[in-house]
This record gives sequence, C-alpha cells and structure tokens, in this order.
Amino acid sequence: MIARSALLHDIVRRALKEDLASGDITTRLLFPKAVKAKAVIQAKQEGIVAGLPVVKMVFERVDPKLRCKPIVREGARVKPGTIVAHLHGDGRSILKGERVALNFLQHLSGIATLTAQFVEAVKGTKTKILDTRKTTPGLRVLEKYAVRMGGGQNHRMNLSDGLLIKDNHIALAGSLKKAVHLAKKNMPRGFKVEVEATNLREVEHAVASKADIILLDNMTVSQLKEAVMRTENRALTEASGGINLKNVFQIASAGVDFISIGALTHSAPALDFSLELLYG
Repeated sequence: MIARSALLHDIVRRALKEDLASGDITTRLLFPKAVKAKAVIQAKQEGIVAGLPVVKMVFERVDPKLRCKPIVREGARVKPGTIVAHLHGDGRSILKGERVALNFLQHLSGIATLTAQFVEAVKGTKTKILDTRKTTPGLRVLEKYAVRMGGGQNHRMNLSDGLLIKDNHIALAGSLKKAVHLAKKNMPRGFKVEVEATNLREVEHAVASKADIILLDNMTVSQLKEAVMRTENRALTEASGGINLKNVFQIASAGVDFISIGALTHSAPALDFSLELLYG
C-alpha cells in the first residue's frame, strides 16, 4: 500500500492549491451556506483501480468533516458502473475536491491497468515487468505505486537507489570495463551493478567485467536470445526499448529476467471515473 508520508501530503496540497487557487468562485456564489450531500465515485471503464487512498486524502484536506469511504480494494478489477467510493458531508467541499481527486484516480488507475495488461501478456514466462524513471516530475512515488497495484515491480526509485551504468557513463569512464571496475571498487555494500549493452560484444564485455545485471537495450528477439545464452546465468538480464503489448510475450520468451517499460508511466491512458453528487 501507499504510505501517508510527508511527500504524499505535499503532493496533494500542491494539487489542491493549483486547482483551488483563491477558492471555488462558482460554488461560493451559488451556495453561501453548507449543503448536506452524498456522492458516489464510479468507474466508467473496465480496469484496475489505484489511488483511492489519495482520493480520500484529497477530500479530507479540503474538509476534515467530509467522509470518503472507499468500498473496493486497491488493485481490484472494476467494470463500468462499479461504485468505488461513497462520500457524504458538505456538498460544497465535495465540489471543491472533485476534479483533483478524479485526476489522481484516473491517472493512477490508468497506469495500474496498463501494467496489468503487460503482466498478463507475459504470463507463463519467468519475466518480471518493471517500470522506469520516465515519470511525471513530482509524481514518481504515486506512479510507481500504481505500477505495483497493477502487478508490476519497481526499478530504481531515484538515482541513489541503484547503480545503472549507461552509455554516457561509459563514455566518461573511457570503457565499459573501467566503468564497472570503478563502480565495484567504490559502491556501498549490498548494491548490484547494472550495465547497459546495445550489442552482443558489449554483452560479453559486461559479463567479463562481472556485472550483476545487463540491460539489453533495443535488441531484436534473436539478439536477446543470444545475449541470454552468452550470460550463462552469470548475470541477470533486462530487456528495454521498443516494447509494446504486441511483442512483449515474444521478448519475454527470449529468456530475459526482466522487461522495463517506460510507457507504463509516461504513456498510460487515463481510466475514466465519474463523481455523481446527490442532494440531501
């Protein structure tokens, strides 16, 4: 689940500040006094729900007296018409939080749904689906949470979370072998070294340098199969680049341990939800 951390509270605070600014002028002019109301949030598409704790946090920040009760579990599959949460309290507060709450719910549920589709697509293989750092600035903790709700796994949360030597690191170090040597010499205990390889020669260099994980970047399926064979279980393998729902099973069948997919977070379509408000 997602922790109610200071970072999460700050994300919600900033989102509400962005939308409310100096206040909801329409609601203020129409309803100068409190209006008792109930509301439901319901799905309009089939998919995986993610973000209900954030929805609850949004409404509670708008109005601590407002009650938001999720009625399906996080990570559940919902169908069109499924009610996912009930609200009751001052209708003005519901209106103030509606857009921000739905924005979070739709975005995170979209990520969870797309992730679940990739996870299902590689079913029967050993391959695990990973996300990347290609996330919306400021929303990474939420987007990576949504990936987990969809059955995927998180790659690095940030640059301090793991060693990944890419092409530009190798260029600065002078060679792949030297880059791996420097990393292993200086890295903290418990870390593994991952190295990007774009061809089979680089795979051999990475194996010879005793890299722990080899990122196979934009390789064909035949190249991936050959790369996996050449590692001979001396390193874990991760495929990345050009991966979609049509080719992900074929890539997984090449024998890689992981497939990392930036589209999970940067290109997932929103899952549609609506809030229906009832007077009284």
